Amino acid sequence: MMATSKAVMSSLTHLRPLTCAASSSSSSSSSYPARLVPYPPDLIKWVTREGGFVHPAVKISHHHSNGLGLVANQQIPRGTDLIILPDHIPLRFGSSQSDSRDTVDSVLAQLARQVPEELWAMKLGLKLLQERAKVGSFWWPYISNLPETYSVPIFFPGEDIRNLQYAPLLHQVNKRCRFLLDFEQEVKRTLVNLTPDKHPFGGLEVHASSLGWAMAAVSSRAFRLYGNKGPDGVHIEVPMMLPLIDMCNHSFSPNARIVQEQDTDNTKVQVKVVAEMEIKEDDPLLLNYGRLSNDFFLLDYGFVIHSNPYDCIELKYDGALLDAASMAAGVSSPNFSAPAPWQELILSQLNLAGEAPDLKVTIGGEEIVEGRLLAALRVLLASNVETAQNYDLNALKSLSAEAPLGVANDIAVFRTLIALCVIALGHFPTKIMDDEALLKQGASGSTELAIQFRIQKKSVIVDVMRNLSRRVKLLSSKETVTAEG
Repeated sequence: MMATSKAVMSSLTHLRPLTCAASSSSSSSSSYPARLVPYPPDLIKWVTREGGFVHPAVKISHHHSNGLGLVANQQIPRGTDLIILPDHIPLRFGSSQSDSRDTVDSVLAQLARQVPEELWAMKLGLKLLQERAKVGSFWWPYISNLPETYSVPIFFPGEDIRNLQYAPLLHQVNKRCRFLLDFEQEVKRTLVNLTPDKHPFGGLEVHASSLGWAMAAVSSRAFRLYGNKGPDGVHIEVPMMLPLIDMCNHSFSPNARIVQEQDTDNTKVQVKVVAEMEIKEDDPLLLNYGRLSNDFFLLDYGFVIHSNPYDCIELKYDGALLDAASMAAGVSSPNFSAPAPWQELILSQLNLAGEAPDLKVTIGGEEIVEGRLLAALRVLLASNVETAQNYDLNALKSLSAEAPLGVANDIAVFRTLIALCVIALGHFPTKIMDDEALLKQGASGSTELAIQFRIQKKSVIVDVMRNLSRRVKLLSSKETVTAEG
C-alpha cells in the first residue's frame, strides 16, 4: 500500500516536499516572492467558479508602492460589494471539503493541542500544511498562489536578527524559532510509524522550515473573524484564511472593510469586502490589519511601517534605572528604588508593585507615555504627600491632565522621562544617521527590513523626547509667569 501511495504521489505535479527556503537577502522589500508553483491557477476564476463573487473592476496586479495585491481597474462607488466568499471557501482549522478521515483529523487535533495560544497561527498552519500535502485538495488553487518564502524574522539570517537591535523583538523571534525546532520533534514523534493513509501530511516529512512557512503564511494572511455560535449563543472568534481577500494590502486609512453576513437559515456565514469610500481607477484595495506596533507588523506580516502612529518602545519599570535617569536629569531626591509605604500602595494599584506586578511599560504610540508609568513618576516625585494620596488615579495617568500634582512636579517627571529616553537610545549600538547611511549604500532584503525596523524604533524615542521637551518648555514658561506674578 505504501509503495502504491508513493507512486501516486510522485505522479502528481502539485506534491512537492513540504519545505521552505529562507527569505532571499537579495530580494527587495517591494518585490513579491515566487509562488509555490511557477504558473498557479487564476485565483479570481477559482473563487467565482466555486460560488463566490468578485467585482469586474477588481484585478490582481503589481502596485508601485504596495507590491502584488488587488487593484481597481475602474472607478468603484462607495458601498459596492468587491468580493464575496461563501462559507465553504475560507480555510479554517477543522474545515474539510472532501473525505474527512477521523484518524487523520484526530492526529492533527492532537498536534494542534501542543500549540500555545499566543502562536495560534501554527494551529491553522497545520491545517494549511495538510491541505498543501493532500492530493486534489479543494484549496490547492489557493495554496499554489501563496508565496514560496516569507520575509518574517524567523527566516532572517542570524546576522539580520541581531541587526534588529531591539531586545523585546529579539526575544519573540528567538522564542518562535525555539518553538519551531521543538515542535518539529513533537511532530516527528507523533507521526512515527503512521502509514500514509493515516498520516495527516500524506507521508511527507515535516521540518521546522515547513512549519515556519505555514505559521508565516497564516500570521501574515489570516483574519480572526466570527465563526458559528458557541453553546452560550455567542459567536466564537475563529482564525481563517480568506482566499483572494488576503491579497488586500494594509493601510491605517483603508478604502475597504470586511463584513460578515449570515445566510437566511443562520447556519452559514459569508465574508464580504465592501468599498468604504469611492475607489479610483488604479487604486489598490486596502484593509486595516489593526492598530499594531511595528513589532507585530514585522513579526507576523514581514514589513515595517514608516512613522507608524501605534509604534512604541517597551521598557522595564526598574527603580534603579529611574533613579539614574532622575539624577541625570538634575531632579533632586529621587526615591524610585525605595518608595514610601503610601507610594508603594499606589504602585500596587498600578500593578507596578506587589505579588505579581506587570513591569512592562511603554513609551510612544497613542499615549506617548503609558499611563501607569506616568502616574508612578508623578507619585514618586510628589512633594505634597496629601495631595498625591487624594488625587484621582486616572488623572495621574493622563498626559492631557494639566499638571495634577503641580507644575514643578510635571517638569521633574518629564525631565526624568527625557533622560530615560536618552538611556534607551544608548542601548542601540548604532545611530539613526548610521542606519540611514547603510540604507543608502544599498542594503536589501532582510538586512533592509532590520535597519528600517530599528530606525523606526529610535524615531519613536526621539519623537517622545521632542514632545516632552515641548511640554517642559511650556510648563517652565508658566512657572516663570506664576513666580513673577
